[in-house]
This record gives sequence, structure tokens and C-alpha cells, in this order.
Amino acid sequence: MSAHFDPKIRKALDAALPPLRERAERALETALPAAGAHPARLHEAMRYAVLGGGKRMRPVLVYATGSALGEDGEALDAPAAAVEMVHAYSLVHDDLPAMDDDDWRRGRETCHRAYDEPTAILVGDALQSLAFETLSSDAAPAAPAPARAEMARTLARAIGSRGMAGGQALDLAAVGRRIDAAELEDMHIHKTGALIRASVQLGALACGTASEAAFSALDRYAKCVGLAFQIQDDVLDVAGDSDALGKAQGADAAREKPTYPSILGLEASRDLAERLAGDAIDALSELGPGADPLRGLAAYCIERRA
Repeated sequence: MSAHFDPKIRKALDAALPPLRERAERALETALPAAGAHPARLHEAMRYAVLGGGKRMRPVLVYATGSALGEDGEALDAPAAAVEMVHAYSLVHDDLPAMDDDDWRRGRETCHRAYDEPTAILVGDALQSLAFETLSSDAAPAAPAPARAEMARTLARAIGSRGMAGGQALDLAAVGRRIDAAELEDMHIHKTGALIRASVQLGALACGTASEAAFSALDRYAKCVGLAFQIQDDVLDVAGDSDALGKAQGADAAREKPTYPSILGLEASRDLAERLAGDAIDALSELGPGADPLRGLAAYCIERRA
């Protein structure tokens, strides 16, 4: 099915998205150290990196997955905050001169420009550590201890050498080199898709009620959404607006990074993203209307302009 043409799921997302983003902000505010706490400059920079805007796609996926399974309680707050802190750390490190060397992120200076490079490295390290502390803490109003342990393993797998870090290594190795679509898909499944997939898995694990069939369906959904999201990022780098993106348009081409438009062409890339979003929606066919925000997020992935 086309991801574009169901007004019901779009309406469900429009209603769900603002409160879910606000809830994510509250969870992050609670989890992050106060700006004035010692060492103050590091904590200030951590808050700058995390609370500086963003789509909050990953924590929203945690919450929307919980809602699809009938869980809207505070057990979702710790995994939602944890996955977004990991995402923020990855952006801080991606922007460093040794990686993508970006000066702007979300319409303002990147962390290493606003502070300095050593501080930005420490921000990423500290956010990764805090994510696991938040996820596993007995003080956190989260799921039972066995579920928290499984969530920690899930997040660790998603961001390690077989997940996000491995994807970044593949990305760096591909700069200036011609690769095919299969290699590009493998890179993005790891670099972007692994953390999006983990977000859905964390939401399901926090509930503790997902059947094997429901978990499998949600995982298929997450795989499709993760790749569709990255393809749309590639499309926006070619056809997006710098003001809307909050960073320079055309940065990937300037660095000779392989992208879906550079390999498949712009229209074929858009078509592929739409097919994947449709497949994601189809994966949820056995879930009821509680999953409509998830369905809406699949369409949002390819309709967003930033």
C-alpha cells in the first residue's frame, strides 16, 4: 500500500506526536545532570547536545510501540531517554573534525564548535554511559530487572561494532569509493537502522506483554522504517532546504559519500522509501488501532522535510 494516502493514520500521528515529544523532553530533562552540577561545563555541554531540538523519532517510537501494546506507563520513560541520549552522542561524534567535520546541527553550532573538540568527545562518552545508567538503574521507574537487563543488551548490540559504530566505520570506508546498492543498504541498516530498530524493541521489552508474533511484526516494521528514514535523509541532502534541515544541503555530495540518489537516482530513491514505508505499515496488519501512531510514523519518515 502507499504510505501517503490513509488520512486515519495521519490524523492519529498528528494527535499523538506533540504529547509524545513533550514526554520525551521531560524524560530527558529528568535523566540529564543539572547544568550547574560539577563538572559544570561538561554537564552544560551534554544538555546543549541533547536538548537542542530534534525530531525525537527514537523516543517517540519507544512510546508509540508501548501504546500499540497497551502500555502507556512510566516504564517507557527510561528506554525513551536512553535511546535518545545514545542518538545525541552519535551526532556529537559524527560532527567531529575526524568524522564529518560539520559546523551546524539543528540550526545552531555543533557541540565541538560551541564548546571545543575535547569537550565534545567527552560529551559523547558521558551520554553513552548515562544512557545505560538510566536504562538499568533500580531508581528508575522502569520495567522489572530482567527486562531492564535485556533492554541493556538490546541497546548495546544496536550501537556496537555490529550496529551503529560498525555502520559508521562502513560509512567512512565508503567515502570517495563507488559501492553498489547492496553495500549501501548494509551500511545504513547498521548506521541508522540499528538504533531505530532498537527503539521499537525497547518499547516492546518495556511492556513485557508482546507475543512472539507481535514482536516479530514490530521488528519487521522497524527494519523497514529504519531504512526508509535513511533514504529520505539522502533525498533531503539532494533536494532539501538548508534552513529547514538546519545544516548545509548537499554535504554528502561535497564529501563524496555514497547515497541512494547517487546510486539509484532521486526518483527511484523516493519510490524505494515509499515502498518500505508501505511495507512497514503492512507489517502491523494484525495490530489494532492502537498501532496507528506507528503507522503514521512510517508515513512521516518519507514525508518529512527535515
